[in-house]
Amino acid sequence: MPEFNELVSGYQRFRRRGYVDQKARYDMLATDGQAPPVMVISCCDSRVDPATIFDTGPGQLFALRNVANLVPPYEVGGGLHGASAAIEFGVCGLNVKHIVVLGHGQCGGIGASLTGADLGLPGPSFIDDWMAIIADARDAVIASGCAHPQHRLELAAIKVSLSNLRSFPFITEREAAGNIRLHGAWFAIADGVLHILDETTGEFAAAY
Repeated sequence: MPEFNELVSGYQRFRRRGYVDQKARYDMLATDGQAPPVMVISCCDSRVDPATIFDTGPGQLFALRNVANLVPPYEVGGGLHGASAAIEFGVCGLNVKHIVVLGHGQCGGIGASLTGADLGLPGPSFIDDWMAIIADARDAVIASGCAHPQHRLELAAIKVSLSNLRSFPFITEREAAGNIRLHGAWFAIADGVLHILDETTGEFAAAY
């Protein structure tokens, strides 16, 4: 398939140039292991790559990507907890100093939450179950009758994820001790502008 062949060609360019340019760093990471200071929780949308947006190199970000950059609340019941496992490893295993929840414009998961649209599959929807994390925020946005519910919910979902991060005991302990900081951010894919959340005011401001 030509698309996969393009990936292989991209790897070959990386192997000739990018890998060679950063060979010393890759050698260090291979020998010493990773110790990224920042964890980014972002959407799996192909248009929003955190390493590209923040212009970081290998070993600088520990990334968790999922539909709509959501964090589930802390719970230890049944089921598989991929997001929670990644958060636990980032915080307790790698001792990251910052966690950034990065939302973005035109998020498909947020759109699905608002419209209730599915992919036409029979039976339960994994996406619907996942987006239930922001059901209360979605209902509040719809009830508000605001002019731009998609954008409003994209921002609200970031705040929900930050609140859910603080339901993890090992995060609240570290935050109280000043050993970790949580951040909210939203990236506009249409104009390339990053907005940072001020949790004191609840507002997002452009980081020019």
